[in-house]
Amino acid sequence: MLCQECGKRPASLHFTKIVNGEKTELHICESCARERGELVPGTPSGFSIHNLLSGLLDFEQSGAHGAARTMPAVRCETCGMTYAQFSKIGRFGCSDCYKQFADKLDPLLKRVHGNTAHVGKVPKRAGGKVKAKREIDRLKQEMQSRIEREEFESAAKLRDRIRELEREMGAG
Repeated sequence: MLCQECGKRPASLHFTKIVNGEKTELHICESCARERGELVPGTPSGFSIHNLLSGLLDFEQSGAHGAARTMPAVRCETCGMTYAQFSKIGRFGCSDCYKQFADKLDPLLKRVHGNTAHVGKVPKRAGGKVKAKREIDRLKQEMQSRIEREEFESAAKLRDRIRELEREMGAG
């Protein structure tokens, strides 16, 4: 694909912008991106996932209005990294940091990804069974919730739907 700006060089950068629900895509070469002032990944002034994460953490610490909130000095017991250090660097010191800072990470991940559990994409050839399994898991959680609220009729309907899906999976 050629650059949409100059029409001469191959488009190596692909931008998708969504503004007020309107999606626009731009496919341009690195030279045209620099001329437009777009950040180019992998360059000194370009985009870095660490800078993005660090910026999100800084936003979380300072709050929406920029007033700094005092954060308790939580420190990883294994490597000694503090949450403040993590927010500046944008990466952890060791694998135990994930457990140590979990209560602060869940809201961050939910804001960035919309969820705290990765579900990924499903390959087309295995998609049917994987999607059915996910639906069964979701229905089981919903059924349990209905049982706890003593909504037994709707829980029974969910149980029947689960059984139907399980039969379909076994037959497929």
